[in-house]
Amino acid sequence: MIANAGIAVSKFVAFIATGSSSMLSEAIHSVADTCNQGLLLLGGKRAKRAPDSEHQFGYGRTRYVYSFIVAIIIFLLGGLFSLYEGWHKVHFPEPLDKIWIAYLVLGIAIVLEGWSFRTALREANRSRGSQSLFRYIRESRQPELPVVLLEDSGALVGLVFALAGITVADLTGDYRWDGVGAFAIGTLLVIIAVFLAYEMA
Repeated sequence: MIANAGIAVSKFVAFIATGSSSMLSEAIHSVADTCNQGLLLLGGKRAKRAPDSEHQFGYGRTRYVYSFIVAIIIFLLGGLFSLYEGWHKVHFPEPLDKIWIAYLVLGIAIVLEGWSFRTALREANRSRGSQSLFRYIRESRQPELPVVLLEDSGALVGLVFALAGITVADLTGDYRWDGVGAFAIGTLLVIIAVFLAYEMA
């Protein structure tokens, strides 16, 4: 969560310096991830409360409620905003400044997100046994790890989309490609959000 918050700040700085829609979409993506992980921590803590007269079987299912809220946040905050930003940039392209800052931030973010994904994957491997990763995500009764795995894998793919959009825009001088990168990030986030919401429900 702390790493994602730091990545979000660096992406906002890169957006301000470059004016890149892909960087703004990625910054919003990291803000959503930071909020999501905070919610997962809160949900896990609240789920451990002891049974009482109102909830005789305890609060274990609270974890799924918070994971469902996470999916909605990804959809609203990350996906829809990125789709709008991508559409806007394609129709009203603007030149990018100081693109090297975007490359630097994206490179660092890829390393950090890769480390985070590796950590989540290592934790998942301890409990998934012989199940495939996809089946584990679908059938796991421990919602936090599948959510983090999807978030981290989505973050890595999103970073590649941003890098591709900015690079093609830089090489061709056609800055609509930056909007295409943002649109691709938004589409990815919406797909992840719908899948997560369905599974958590």
